[in-house]
Amino acid sequence: MRSMTRSMLLIPLGVLLAGCSSLFAGDTGRTGVSSSLVDYLYPRGEVPPPPDDRVPHLELPIRVGLAFVPGDGGEALTESQRQQLLEKVRAAFVGREFIEAIEIIPETYLRQGKGFDALEGVARLYRVEAVALVSYDQVAFVGDAGSSFWYWTIVGAYVVKGSEHEVQTFVDTAVFDMGTRSLLFRAPGADRLETRSTLVDSAQARRDAMAESFEKAMGAMTVNLDTELDRFKTRVEQEQVAVVSYKPGHEKHGGGSLGPLPLLALAAWLLMIGRLERRNQPRRERSDTREAP
Repeated sequence: MRSMTRSMLLIPLGVLLAGCSSLFAGDTGRTGVSSSLVDYLYPRGEVPPPPDDRVPHLELPIRVGLAFVPGDGGEALTESQRQQLLEKVRAAFVGREFIEAIEIIPETYLRQGKGFDALEGVARLYRVEAVALVSYDQVAFVGDAGSSFWYWTIVGAYVVKGSEHEVQTFVDTAVFDMGTRSLLFRAPGADRLETRSTLVDSAQARRDAMAESFEKAMGAMTVNLDTELDRFKTRVEQEQVAVVSYKPGHEKHGGGSLGPLPLLALAAWLLMIGRLERRNQPRRERSDTREAP
């Protein structure tokens, strides 16, 4: 009788433990989010055209639009997080003499249509001559950690059981000239993140890990973008990968107009000449008086 009672008590306990196990099993597996630059620019299976032989004409300083390529529906980041990351990318452009302004374009505008025609419409709306598109590919894997162990309590798996979180993120920024639809330059960034959490916190830990890996990959890409901006400027000057002209009032210093430093030097030189003239004038007057009869 006692053994039967003990068996009756163990059955619901086993059901309870099995229920807890199935509850957390949903947190293991492979998930991912991505946005394809090629699919956005050439939708419906369109074949990219042959490279355009036209040399881009950049009228400096240029206005640049900055936006995320619309994703596949997965929510890797909130709108606020996207805005913060784009602001950091924007900082790589700010302060350069050939950049007039950086306009952050909400992803909503790019979702209205695909292809270069739609992108050119957005560029006209924001009055930008070039557009920097940020695409991404992120995969998150969650599985049972080999070094962890189950520790069952009366309420199930709640204490020790660990989950392994591995997140791999790749982001890429491609800058296009809207006049010729030419790729001016690109800058990639990547990150691989491993972290751990208790099984109960697995879903939140996965979201946090994905957001953290995204931020690190964007940071690496921003560093590369800063380097590529310098390299592109050198290529324009040495390899003539683009024809450069200047907007009225923005002529290159040392060319059609004088910069502030040459103007100050010229003013100082004229002031010195004026002082020497005033010093020599009394001497000439005294010399003229002595020679008079």
